[in-house]
Amino acid sequence: MNTEVKQKLTFREILKLISTIISWTVFALLVICAAFLLYYFIATKVYTISGGKYEPKFALYTIVSGSMTPNINVYDVVIDVRVDEPEDIEIGDVITFYSDSPEVHGGTVTHRVISIIKNSDGSYNFQTKGDYNLVEDSSTVPFEKIVGKVALRIPQLGRVQFFLASSFGWLVLIMIPALYIIFKDIYRLVKLRQEKNPNAKNKENKPSRLKEIMTRPLFGKKPKLLGYTPKPETPEIKITETPPPEKETPKSIFDAYDEEISLDDLPKLK
Repeated sequence: MNTEVKQKLTFREILKLISTIISWTVFALLVICAAFLLYYFIATKVYTISGGKYEPKFALYTIVSGSMTPNINVYDVVIDVRVDEPEDIEIGDVITFYSDSPEVHGGTVTHRVISIIKNSDGSYNFQTKGDYNLVEDSSTVPFEKIVGKVALRIPQLGRVQFFLASSFGWLVLIMIPALYIIFKDIYRLVKLRQEKNPNAKNKENKPSRLKEIMTRPLFGKKPKLLGYTPKPETPEIKITETPPPEKETPKSIFDAYDEEISLDDLPKLK
């Protein structure tokens, strides 16, 4: 019995440890993502206010097309590092740039560099292509239009970004912490009330109303069951048989005399 209880407690402790590790891991990832999103928001605002003169060291972009699949998928977020010199870009690097393509309308594109063209005046142009596309891009990219080189990819973080950008996402983001604080305060008040009234019945011992309704029979009354009381264990009595005492064999009258009898000792007849 005690062994089973110890095993159950150990299993619960293992589950608690696993849930704690998962919770802290998710919390750490959310903090990192929130920090990146906050930095992206501030950098974008500063870039807009300064009129394009400020270029942040890091930039985050959400992929909305499948031109780079399977290496970079839709809703992935890429972190670009600013490139100060054109020599820092090599063939095979993935870069983010402002495209002159009419399909993009001056927006940003993230594609892979397949060739580098060095002009006679010392300027550089880069030929790019999407990993999923069959042909390269229609125009080359000058170094001045390159935002940065992709250094890190965060899978599916863009879904969180789009969700938080919606009105329902903002509502959930505000309601969940608020409900958590409210329920935590209610639990604290109930716990303080139970500590002040130690004589009150414990809720765990009180039968639940829902349980009573669910276990109620549909027809008639529920028969009362007699409790089973096990018989007390009686100590085992061991009966050992003792062998009967050995019977002594009768001795003859002659056995009483150990010494020899002479004829002189016998009484003489008159």
